[in-house]
Amino acid sequence: MPHVRLVRLALLATAVASVATLSAQSTVTPANDAPNPYQTVEGWAKLPEGRTWGSTSAVDIDKDGKSIWVAERCGVNSCWQNGATSPLEVVLKFDASGTLVKSFGTGMFVFPHGIHVDRDGNVWVTDGQDNLPRRARGAAADAPLPPAPAKVIGHQIYKFSPDGKLLLTLGKAGGNQPGQPADPASFYKPNDVITNAAGEIFVCEGHDSNASANARIIKFDKNGKFIKEWGKWGKGPAAGEFDQPHSLAFDSKGRLFIADRGNNRIQIYDQNGNFIEEGWQQYSRISGLWIDKNDMLFAADSESGSIDRARGDWKRGIRIGSVKDGPTGKVQFLIPDPSTATSGTLAAEGVAVDAAGNIYGAEVGPRALKKYVKK
Repeated sequence: MPHVRLVRLALLATAVASVATLSAQSTVTPANDAPNPYQTVEGWAKLPEGRTWGSTSAVDIDKDGKSIWVAERCGVNSCWQNGATSPLEVVLKFDASGTLVKSFGTGMFVFPHGIHVDRDGNVWVTDGQDNLPRRARGAAADAPLPPAPAKVIGHQIYKFSPDGKLLLTLGKAGGNQPGQPADPASFYKPNDVITNAAGEIFVCEGHDSNASANARIIKFDKNGKFIKEWGKWGKGPAAGEFDQPHSLAFDSKGRLFIADRGNNRIQIYDQNGNFIEEGWQQYSRISGLWIDKNDMLFAADSESGSIDRARGDWKRGIRIGSVKDGPTGKVQFLIPDPSTATSGTLAAEGVAVDAAGNIYGAEVGPRALKKYVKK
């Protein structure tokens, strides 16, 4: 009986803690009033003559600390257009002046989503959709499918050399389709990828928000061999419950920060998948996450009040604070979204910061790459 009583007390304590955490999440005051010490530079990155920006959520900094890598969705919001891949190159490198100096990736992507430059300068890009045939919206469930493409692509992660040579592919082409047996080393809608000092690879997966959605973190060795996975879909506040784990970053201690976008929080784990803490709700609905060498945290909120209508009291934009201040620390700065639109993905979805402290915002809805410099 004493043992049963202890178990009941432990369960009660866990339930109370969960309720307290959920209450804290729901009562965080919108962090809208921080100053903005930055000015916006639009049109900084120069595309080739005749080419216009498509949607992009993927931006990172070259190992030189000043050049910028972007994966762009071929002038629109998908590189699969009218039953064929776009002839445009997807992965773009700009020097510090905004001049395009390298491009590659034609015919490889449907929906480039996340990008990471590793310590050797290699470029990793996630592809979050596929080109498999689908019935038209409103068609009967047994209606014939359109013809299959000659080559299936999508739901994979590519590692390129700085010159564009394909070095490694993670996941099977077309990915783990719903209703089919899943390979734990393959993906369905992978959002972001990052590597640690040992070259081990971490992926966050899951771009849907429903009980049948994938929502997990996957770890591979440096050669792409599957090691482990953790997490499931859930609305929190429990650890390991994710709703659209959308972006990854390491702090100076090597802790893995995960932008749990649909749950409006960050979860932190060690590199073996052990939970450390959660919180950071003052950064709102985080699509993009960046932590610099001084442990300053940059969080891009592109959906509060638009995709997530319930967060209409929160301004979209890039919130900036210090990791060292902890999960309830003050938001020091806010670069607000200039748009007041109430629908769609707006402002920066991806964020990166160069060695000089300039901030770059990759925008899906406005289809732009913006640069922010200190006033």
